[in-house]
Amino acid sequence: MSLALAVAPAPFLEEVPCYGCGDRSGRPFIEAQDDLTGKPGTFQFVSCGVCGLTYQNPRVSLEHVKDFYDDEYIAHRKMNWGVLNKAFDRAMNQLDESKDRLVSRYAALDRTSEVLDVGCGVGTFLRRLRERYGAAATGIDFKNLAPYPALQGTEFHCGLFYEAPLADRRFDLVTMWHFLEHDYDPLRSLRTAHRVLKNGGNAVIEVPRLDSATFRLFRHRWPGLQAPQHTVLYDREHLLDFVERAGFEVVDYLPYGAFPAYFYLFTGAAFMVLKGRGLNLKRAIYPYFVGKVLTAPIFAFEKRLNLAMQTVICRRPR
Repeated sequence: MSLALAVAPAPFLEEVPCYGCGDRSGRPFIEAQDDLTGKPGTFQFVSCGVCGLTYQNPRVSLEHVKDFYDDEYIAHRKMNWGVLNKAFDRAMNQLDESKDRLVSRYAALDRTSEVLDVGCGVGTFLRRLRERYGAAATGIDFKNLAPYPALQGTEFHCGLFYEAPLADRRFDLVTMWHFLEHDYDPLRSLRTAHRVLKNGGNAVIEVPRLDSATFRLFRHRWPGLQAPQHTVLYDREHLLDFVERAGFEVVDYLPYGAFPAYFYLFTGAAFMVLKGRGLNLKRAIYPYFVGKVLTAPIFAFEKRLNLAMQTVICRRPR
């Protein structure tokens, strides 16, 4: 019996082979808790004995993992931040702007473009692309978020990406912002992205980077672990390997992302102090914004420092 089976609710867990090669000889890598919400359980990540991929094993079964995505999950935000509502909304808008700037370096969008965002959350990024470029927008998420205002005007699918009824070679752009580390079959999802892209279409994939400075700093309290929601932890080598095996050609690799690395530094430090008790987001938002202002000069250089994120831009060959 693996260690995770002994310390987490066994009926909700399932043993899985390596997502990369199918081998079952995983070696213990690190244990993690749900530091963000404080829900009980200790979860084990292993490193494959054959290909070296790091993944959660055993994992929470698909039907039970939904309980870890409640209404206060950051991508499904429904919270009232009080006097900081405007600051929070501005931060979310800045994130969508950062995504837009990154995408615009590789894809020229206009009214003829069709865009798919996998793991779209409440849909504000897609709304921005609709309003700014006139692009037709489609979103997919594990939870039914269709009632959210930003998704009005977007074609929304609830469920697993690789089961969605999407036509072959339909989209000019597919984005996955912090989706692939949650996926229960990442290679299948990448192959689905390849299938639904037009020839010459681009995919933009951002995930936490395991071989990063913040992982070395926080280890078992690293926010990129986010157990049990995160199923696979990608270093540069394995992320590039996965996209190439899905049939993509790599256009560019960035040792950063649109998501701010400061968030990982702040939450990692908080997780070290709280030791699994969960982060009260309403209380944390005040020191979060103060710290962001104070550390702004440092994080102006985050693109050079390999702090927390990585992004791969890839293309379906013509």
